[in-house]
Amino acid sequence: MDGSFPSGEALSIADLRPAIDRILDIQTADGAIAWFENGPWDPWNHTESAMALTVAGELSAAANAFDHLKETQRSDGAWFGEYGNCLPMVERDFISREAAPAFLDSNFCAYPAVGIAHFLKATDDTKRAQAWWPMVERALDFVLTLQKPDGTITWAVEAVGTDEDDALLAGNASILKSLECGLFLANAFDIAKPTWHTARSNLLNALQTSPDLFDRRNTGARFAMDWYYPVLAGAFDDATGAQRLDQSWDKFVIEAHGCRCVSNEPWVTVAETAELVLALLSANKTGLATTLLQTVLNIRDDRGVFWMGHQINEDIYWPKEQPSWTQAAVILAADALQDKSATSQVLTRSLLKPAAISASS
Repeated sequence: MDGSFPSGEALSIADLRPAIDRILDIQTADGAIAWFENGPWDPWNHTESAMALTVAGELSAAANAFDHLKETQRSDGAWFGEYGNCLPMVERDFISREAAPAFLDSNFCAYPAVGIAHFLKATDDTKRAQAWWPMVERALDFVLTLQKPDGTITWAVEAVGTDEDDALLAGNASILKSLECGLFLANAFDIAKPTWHTARSNLLNALQTSPDLFDRRNTGARFAMDWYYPVLAGAFDDATGAQRLDQSWDKFVIEAHGCRCVSNEPWVTVAETAELVLALLSANKTGLATTLLQTVLNIRDDRGVFWMGHQINEDIYWPKEQPSWTQAAVILAADALQDKSATSQVLTRSLLKPAAISASS
């Protein structure tokens, strides 16, 4: 598991069939895609997995996943998302299957907009996308009730008015992408959304000019997502994004192994590595993205299903879990790196035309 991999070998979606099948195995008849069997569920990771199914051509399963979101959305536009990362470990190696704490998380609730825009790009199925549009509209309207005058968005309803009220950097960056995708859908359906344009502009300005407005409790700096996600979400131009990635590369990347989840642990995770690949592509660092994606191919079982991560010092796969969203992140990164499909640039380039971008900036 030294991370070595022939530099000329490419990763195709066909190579990832075991990862695709893993997501399908986890998906239940009602369309829900949890982290793993009998595990936590949240709309963000559910949506990411549905997007991977879309890339794989599993359109019926993907549509079933989006229908599940439509059917389970609350009247206020939100979904409760379970925080599986808060669950304890069992016998050190496994994540508990007990009920996870749940919150009305702003980032979780915004992300279905990305999945619906992605599905529309893949299929040109306007009829289906329009059927899901009211869900997207209600969800983003809900999220924007949590936006402050400075442009930042509180991470959860439960945090408002408490000491936990904070604007998480990775979460806000992800919401920026969700608003972009929401506006793309609105444009496709010829629906004016001036408040969304203003909200996106204010959030973008905060991300670009006022980093002190985010992570006010100083809990996020050690997480790789806070480093790369603003780049992945398109908050910066290519040069600025590349500079940001360069500045903290040695802090988060273990060469020939992948991207750490947190800077102070010798633990590389497949999902963070795949998302960093997307961020590199967003900053036009294609060669480095290719090399980085190859490192995660060693973090698979004999069938080709990805483990959650690799603990470098102990040289073990840890935890011994194979989440749906871990598989999905690699599938989406491979699609973006190949740059051959209708969806390949959804996560790495803006879906808004220059006129739409200027109107919101």
